[in-house]
Amino acid sequence: MSYDRDAVPAPVPGLRLLPWESEGGKPCFLSADGAGGVLSRLADEVEAEQLCDGAEVLKGAVAVLDDGKAGEHALRLALRATTQSFGDVLRVADSRGARLPEAADSDHEADEKELRADQPAAGSVPWRDY
Repeated sequence: MSYDRDAVPAPVPGLRLLPWESEGGKPCFLSADGAGGVLSRLADEVEAEQLCDGAEVLKGAVAVLDDGKAGEHALRLALRATTQSFGDVLRVADSRGARLPEAADSDHEADEKELRADQPAAGSVPWRDY
């Protein structure tokens, strides 16, 4: 399964993007009323597993990258696992983000100003050499 943000329709209020696809590879949605039904709880559990798996995959990918003797096959496996986990995490983020309550315009503008104030000055972010 791979997640393509551009292929998923814009979130519709009241519909939850589920952490799995249909057999045909199409996104699945749940009409969620906030009551926390069986399918909603299952989706929560799957999302939690995907996030935990992503953390483990990240550790493994870092280990492969830190191993100067890792061959092309190991690097490809690590990259494949990382891209799969990253897709899962993006799907979880999009699903959860779509379920956040809408902020009032004044709150949104205040948040944007706060974010800009917290940003470091241009050129002041030290980047690691890879």
